[in-house]
Amino acid sequence: MGKFDKKIFGKVTFSNLLEEIYNNQKKKEEQISVLIQELKPMVQEIGDATLIVPLIKEYLEIGVKNDEALIKMATIVQRSMQVDENGDSFGMTEAEKQQLLDEVKKFNGDKDKK
Repeated sequence: MGKFDKKIFGKVTFSNLLEEIYNNQKKKEEQISVLIQELKPMVQEIGDATLIVPLIKEYLEIGVKNDEALIKMATIVQRSMQVDENGDSFGMTEAEKQQLLDEVKKFNGDKDKK
């Protein structure tokens, strides 16, 4: 596990980051199940569902975006740990760097809208 125990910032290791991603997924899975169970009794007719389902959808989308940010961060760290002797910058091509920058800008833009 040597590479996974490498500190990436502060006291956080790559292993910690992966564990956080995993725990977030499990926690979200439980939260979604509980939320749906709590909302089921409130849905008495189709009109109720049209009000409640969009709330669940928005909750799920926020969770997915948060996880995507963590996964992208883990990808960056993983690549930085695999830098080869050629001195590649995080082992990424210029196109991959641009794609990552575009995603960060898009994520920040989405966050600002809320």
